[in-house]
Amino acid sequence: MRTNHRRRVSAGAIAVFLGVSVALGSGLTAPARAADTTAVSAVILGVGANEAQRIVTWYTSADTAQQVQLAPTAELGAGGEFPAGAVTFAATGTANIASSGGYNRHATLTGLRENTSYTYRVGAEGGWSAAYTFRTRDFEGDYDFLFYGDPQIGASGNLAKDQAGWVDTLEVSLAANPDAELLVSGGDQVENANTESQWNAFLASDRLRQYPWAATIGNHDVGGKAYEQHLYTPNTDRSAAYYADGKGVTTSGGDYWYIYKDTLFIDLNSNSYAASQGGGGDAAHVAYVTDVIDRHGAEAKWTVLVYHHSIYSAAAHAKDADNKVRRVDFPTTFSKLGVDLVLQGHDHVYTRSYLIKNGAKADPAEQPGQSDVFAGPGGVLYVTANSASGSKYYDISRPDSSGTSGAGNGADPRKPENYWYNSVQNQEHVRSYVKVQVRNDKLVVENVRSGTCAAPNASVELGSSCGNDAATQGVGTIVDRVTVHPYHGDGQDIQVNVPALAPGEFGWTVNGQNSLVDLGTATENPNQNYLTAAGRINPIRVTDSRRTLSPWSLSAGVGDFTDAGKSFSGSYLGWSPYLVTRGAGAVAGDPVPSGYVDGGKGLAQPSVLGSAAQGHARGSAVLGAGLDLRVPDSVDKGNYRTTLTITALSS
Repeated sequence: MRTNHRRRVSAGAIAVFLGVSVALGSGLTAPARAADTTAVSAVILGVGANEAQRIVTWYTSADTAQQVQLAPTAELGAGGEFPAGAVTFAATGTANIASSGGYNRHATLTGLRENTSYTYRVGAEGGWSAAYTFRTRDFEGDYDFLFYGDPQIGASGNLAKDQAGWVDTLEVSLAANPDAELLVSGGDQVENANTESQWNAFLASDRLRQYPWAATIGNHDVGGKAYEQHLYTPNTDRSAAYYADGKGVTTSGGDYWYIYKDTLFIDLNSNSYAASQGGGGDAAHVAYVTDVIDRHGAEAKWTVLVYHHSIYSAAAHAKDADNKVRRVDFPTTFSKLGVDLVLQGHDHVYTRSYLIKNGAKADPAEQPGQSDVFAGPGGVLYVTANSASGSKYYDISRPDSSGTSGAGNGADPRKPENYWYNSVQNQEHVRSYVKVQVRNDKLVVENVRSGTCAAPNASVELGSSCGNDAATQGVGTIVDRVTVHPYHGDGQDIQVNVPALAPGEFGWTVNGQNSLVDLGTATENPNQNYLTAAGRINPIRVTDSRRTLSPWSLSAGVGDFTDAGKSFSGSYLGWSPYLVTRGAGAVAGDPVPSGYVDGGKGLAQPSVLGSAAQGHARGSAVLGAGLDLRVPDSVDKGNYRTTLTITALSS
């Protein structure tokens, strides 16, 4: 979407008025063919490969050409009409599986500008969706993202109640954090992989069309193709190794990564954990994470992994055999690769681990609930999110005597009711979400309540107990907060923040009053067939403060001299440019003789007054020119006038 154009700036008459206009070209993707009978549904805004991208995915009822139309919101008409210059992005996709019906489409929006509000719609002429708006932020610096555990719409058995809780969590969390930049999934968007009524309920909130959703596949999403139909992700490796069955014909899968600001996010399909099932298992994921960090880790300050199955949790799945396998397969690699944070779901409970290094507690002295932790070499924080919708909660289970490292589920010596690996465990049977603040030299992780025992809270409404005190633990209160301070090695890291600088400006003005350039009365030359007049243009100040140091030139030309119905050619006017004041790399243009002298076009053909080459110094210069007019003696008496039109050119 970003296009560089050569810019032409023109000015009006020096003798009368100086004005500026800018002409820019634009390019549009060819529009898709009309789709006036095609219904559009299930629109969702997804994360792109970087800050300047978003991916939009949707369903259509017919197999027609589709696109996304996008424009800066400020350029829309008063009634919301898209401007003629709106850019379009062609969509691709395939037919859905039979139980879903219709077709899926996705398009990647590229070249987005920072700190800009955009409005988009999907479809084609005659069949557009409603218009939705999202906003980009600064592409550098601090930011917040929100992490949501297991909406699992349909899990309670009451679709409407599950939807209500999920929509409310989105509203509550984004009302409290309107500048959050990403919504990150913990997996299990729905209860039944291919049940479209559950997907429709999951997608009910327009917040999912306004903020980018970074999808994660859960065990309830994996059993069909609807996950892949609804949630297209960037940089995705869909090799057989990243599908649990090694085929992916009827199931979903894949691992993917993206970089947002200074954070490398890697998302894994943790349903594929055992090679005996047909896929590559945990070994394939370990190789994938290693490869991505080796290739892209240096591009980011932080590394965050996301997958569904929590290896350090505290409820129904804490002692699952598959999680114990992952607990052995993953942690040592993550520590060696310098992973900072791992976000997980699956167990419908909130837990925050101690810092874990190579599968054991990194610092034996770290206290339960400690609010500041220092990673040291290899320390990784693991967080499990509770239910964001209230469709299902799991109660905290008791540790056993199986050990206090590796795959063990033994008790924490400092807090025996907790598992050895957990600094904090919480289950109140209320909805919550995790807020992560990414800062220059720390990560701040908070678990925040988005509900209470009151509706919407499907599990509690349908008979589950609730241990929340709304008076002291209401919506927006914090369950847990920890600040992670990174490891800087044995040396001292030195950081400086370079702010965004104004790009600078290029322009010109008349240096002083823009008065009429009066050449007086032409003088007859004895023994010559012409009259002469001379003078100087009003000096012109050129100022260039652009950081790009782009080349520029200032040219000018005239039309015919006229007096009522009489005229003579502007070619009889010539000039000799010069520098009144040096600066901005300015060089005076070449002299142009009167056309009466050499039979040329004089200033009837625009000529360069002054210019500067690429890489010139910033600053200003004042340009002048002596004028030489030679009028044939055949021209009738009169008071003739023309306009010197000045044009500035710059990249």
